[in-house]
Amino acid sequence: MSAAEFKGKKGLRRLWNALGYSRDGLGAAWTNEAAFREEVMLAVVAIPLALFLGETGVDRALMVGSILLVLIVEILNSAVEAVVDKASPEKHELAKRAKDMGSAAVLLSLVNAAAVWACVLWPAG
Repeated sequence: MSAAEFKGKKGLRRLWNALGYSRDGLGAAWTNEAAFREEVMLAVVAIPLALFLGETGVDRALMVGSILLVLIVEILNSAVEAVVDKASPEKHELAKRAKDMGSAAVLLSLVNAAAVWACVLWPAG
């Protein structure tokens, strides 16, 4: 069945299909994106560390959330790159701009994670 055939599904069937698409997306990111694999390795270390180092539930949530945000942004960046490559395989200024902006979003998510960790681990005063 194609993805379009599931558009009218409702309830548990729709949820089950959505979980399958998400699994496929994670698998595609892992298989095709070296940066995603590297960031997953960072998450494998950082998330348990956040759970250990965070003094409160809020601390732990902020630290874990900032790492998950990096993975989310990386997947979205990879999706943008794939669509741009499919739509316009030749070099074009708009294609470059889209890819560069996606890369900048990943960079900002990494800066955000570093800032969150710094604020949690080295509070002012």
